[in-house]
Amino acid sequence: MTVQHHDSLPLDTGSAERLATLGLRLGLVDRTDDEAFGAWLQADARGFHEPRYGDDQLPAALEAVRYRRTTGVWDDALPTKTPVATVSSWVAELTVSPGRVVEAWAISSVTVTPTAAGKGIARALLEAELRTASAAGCPLAILTVSESTLYRRYGFAPAALSADWRFDTRRVTWTGPIPDGRVELTEKTDARRDIDELKDRVRLQGVGQIDIWSRRWDQVAGLANEEPDREKAFRGARYLDADGVLRGTLIYRVTPDENSFVGHTLTVEHLMSETPDAYAALWRFALSMPLVSTVVARSRPVDEAVRWQIADFRAARSTTSDHLWTRVLDVPAAIAARSYDSAGSLALEVSDPLGYTTGTWLFEAAADGSGTARAVDAAPGGMPTLALDVSDLSSIYLGGVSAVTLTDAGRVTEKTPGAAVAADLLFSTPRAPWLPLWF
Repeated sequence: MTVQHHDSLPLDTGSAERLATLGLRLGLVDRTDDEAFGAWLQADARGFHEPRYGDDQLPAALEAVRYRRTTGVWDDALPTKTPVATVSSWVAELTVSPGRVVEAWAISSVTVTPTAAGKGIARALLEAELRTASAAGCPLAILTVSESTLYRRYGFAPAALSADWRFDTRRVTWTGPIPDGRVELTEKTDARRDIDELKDRVRLQGVGQIDIWSRRWDQVAGLANEEPDREKAFRGARYLDADGVLRGTLIYRVTPDENSFVGHTLTVEHLMSETPDAYAALWRFALSMPLVSTVVARSRPVDEAVRWQIADFRAARSTTSDHLWTRVLDVPAAIAARSYDSAGSLALEVSDPLGYTTGTWLFEAAADGSGTARAVDAAPGGMPTLALDVSDLSSIYLGGVSAVTLTDAGRVTEKTPGAAVAADLLFSTPRAPWLPLWF
């Protein structure tokens, strides 16, 4: 199925009519009108308790998200052009298996002002987005969430987790490999160019990653001019392999300890590595920084290999959280989009309150790594069968959440013994899915 561009799709009439009964107007923002678009963006910032954009910041901020389908809700009884609710969306490439992507409907900027809360505006926005995503032909919708209790009712669930890591460098002794290449210090502008060179090669091998917009990478590199005092502390490093080829880049900053010259904290703002050697070299560089006693890295993989590259396991501590949430909209298309390391068959009895995926699906993975799913009236006799909500299918889909775990939690039901183990064998991925940034 060909996915339609997000700008080609009309306003959702169902939610528009529902909101109109409340005296509210749902509309698409004219992104060529900087006054209207700017009012929308200021409302988005307000919704996340971020500072207002200054006159010197607003033009670049608008340009950064001008490519998105931008929707607002207005109360025309108010003497303002600022919407009371916002959402934006676009078609993004999501890596679902190494080297394989699907065009997913990315949703961001979901805000409702407190004065308009409790009217069902968020529901109207989210249901409109899902209907539009389905009409576009996207097999999945994706988002990162600020409130984790809001989205399961719409079929979303965590599919890729992330971890915040903290290292006590006084206990770190490097035991990992010492690659033949070299690490070089870089300026922020050089690091930003390195990101551009590496980003697609890296994301296409990383399940859970999406194509990130340019301004977001400017923020990562400390070049967005949004927090000048913080950004001026950003520094860079790169790894070149033995042939001089760029294989990794690191953005970091160091903050002092007022009571100790050797107590600085190094924060890994972003570490991007194409190869295991680049990964090891850049982590070794960060953990060996003079005068640093603590290294902090946020939104990193839960299965971070560096923990196994230092002598003292307890020198590293991590806190795990949900990060990428997915929502399956088209079971056959989603199953066909990714590859599978094991061959086998599985019946999925899916319940979906919104109706997109309800039914019994026969999932078959072939020895060549391809997968298919087709609707059947009932699960074939003797076939491993799971009964589950679409949100749990969405968690399992990328291989980052175990069907056995969800069965133990009472969320998934085995209709045949061993079906959860069979599902994990089919959906598993060698590395935990990971999305490095928020969107």
